[in-house]
Amino acid sequence: MKPASRWMITVAAVTLSACATTTPEAPDTSMSFFVTSVNPGNGADLGGLAGADAYCSDLADSVGVTGKTWKAYLSSSTENARDRIGSGPWYNADGALVASSVDELLGDSNNLTKQTAVSESGDVINGRGDEPNRHDILTGSAANGRSTGSTCEDWTSSGEGTATVGHHDRTGGGDDPTSWSSAHGSRGCSIEALQATGGDGLFYCFAQ
Repeated sequence: MKPASRWMITVAAVTLSACATTTPEAPDTSMSFFVTSVNPGNGADLGGLAGADAYCSDLADSVGVTGKTWKAYLSSSTENARDRIGSGPWYNADGALVASSVDELLGDSNNLTKQTAVSESGDVINGRGDEPNRHDILTGSAANGRSTGSTCEDWTSSGEGTATVGHHDRTGGGDDPTSWSSAHGSRGCSIEALQATGGDGLFYCFAQ
């Protein structure tokens, strides 16, 4: 065998060896899901979907999570929450996997519980049995992530109307008390009405 041929074989072997030992890229487990720690200040009037998305981004920025496109898990008369949030996977502030896909998120195998549905700072949100109870999370969505039509005038009303809420702690009363997306309707759209129902005007945020 000619020296040049041996050299080519050696180079090919080294290249194949390098490819075989390349380790897969580690997944990004930085925060891509949280529950807002506090209402923006006007009940279910969030400034529409755009205002809610901007608030998600502001809260993420406040804890140093930047460079992501944030969407509120909220449906409206023109959009379904499930279509707004990207494809996953999503991790909370503690690095815990909440769901790897939309189907998993809206199915029975998601990892949404009171302990994992935490705020942007990683704090556990009060649930049923805590004082005050804050487990009603604004969604305007059915369990399948599609609009129920109960959205406080597409998140622009802080007065009359109603909003579909889910239970982040997966317990309580309502039509489907274990649903994080669609447990029951609120008594109104003001912060006082939302608090009287068992919530505090909080909502879910996902990074696309």
